[in-house]
Amino acid sequence: MSLSVESVRASLSKVQVADLQMSLMDAGMLKDIQVQGTDVALEIEFSYPSKSQWAELRSGVLDAVKGLAGVGNVSVSLGQKITAHAVKPGLKPLASVRNMIAVASGKGGVGKSTTTVNLALALAAEGAKVGVLDADIYGPSIPTMMGASGRPESSDGKTMEPLMAHGLQVNSLGFLIDKSQAMIWRGPMATQALEQLLRQTRWNDLDYLFVDMPPGTGDIHLTLSQNVPITGAVIVTTPQEIALMDARKGLTMFEKVSVPVLGIIENMAMHICSQCGHADDVFGQGGGALMSAEHKVPLLGSLPLNRSIRENADAGRPTLVAEPDGEVSKIYKSVARQIAIAVSRIAKDHTSKFPKIVVEKL
Repeated sequence: MSLSVESVRASLSKVQVADLQMSLMDAGMLKDIQVQGTDVALEIEFSYPSKSQWAELRSGVLDAVKGLAGVGNVSVSLGQKITAHAVKPGLKPLASVRNMIAVASGKGGVGKSTTTVNLALALAAEGAKVGVLDADIYGPSIPTMMGASGRPESSDGKTMEPLMAHGLQVNSLGFLIDKSQAMIWRGPMATQALEQLLRQTRWNDLDYLFVDMPPGTGDIHLTLSQNVPITGAVIVTTPQEIALMDARKGLTMFEKVSVPVLGIIENMAMHICSQCGHADDVFGQGGGALMSAEHKVPLLGSLPLNRSIRENADAGRPTLVAEPDGEVSKIYKSVARQIAIAVSRIAKDHTSKFPKIVVEKL
């Protein structure tokens, strides 16, 4: 049988995309296929940031196609295209931000901010343009965790440039106030300040903006969830019941305001003794899986209770920067890709494709 487009397609149907747990063809990732004589040229496109997975997929594709009789040269072009996805009805995505992801916990002390910066860095490492907005007006910690300082510059007196830190665009009220200054604001003032911080920052063509939400589920959180064009939310919890109680409230809040919950991240799931290797579930076990089953929301992954995660964050060099090839970084990257995949499955935003209609008097 001579080499044909159909035979190449059939061979590719056996190639699995590990992240998606489906075949390359079922995932709709094959964008173009050219067969000229014995030579084959393929164009494959990911809908989420995935550069760490390219080599494995390329290898699988080459093995599959080269297994066909009569094949000569095989070239594989890999790329990724990240598009804007729909937000809740009545809101439009920001022009310079394709997708906005809220990271919430319902309570403090579960490692939400540390998780936020490492997830953002993970997607940047996978090839995306990423930013972080510190939405914790009362206790901004992102500047310290990102090792960033200084004040945002403004060329027009109305908008400000985000600061750059480890390749991410970052903004926080922490850049605008003294570190020792306490923000004694009522809810409406804090909400207004945060919306200004979001909308008056000149974000530069971001694929993803991670919003580190403040602890709790009060007026600020509800107003933000209703007024800010969030594509989806991620809930961070520890396995213990006290944390789960508040995490459930945070999850329910997003559901009530029609913001998709992309998944749950279980933080501090297990501590491995650095001296003897003993595994100790300090905060209990199975809490994230239980919450996932209760609410029918994916458990995206579990992160260990690890001293280096805390030390790296305190030093302004998060784990993805300090130990980019470490085991913990691999977990963050896997979780971040699952978040991006969940976003890619939300209906695409088409509002920017409609022309503006202007009615003029004749």
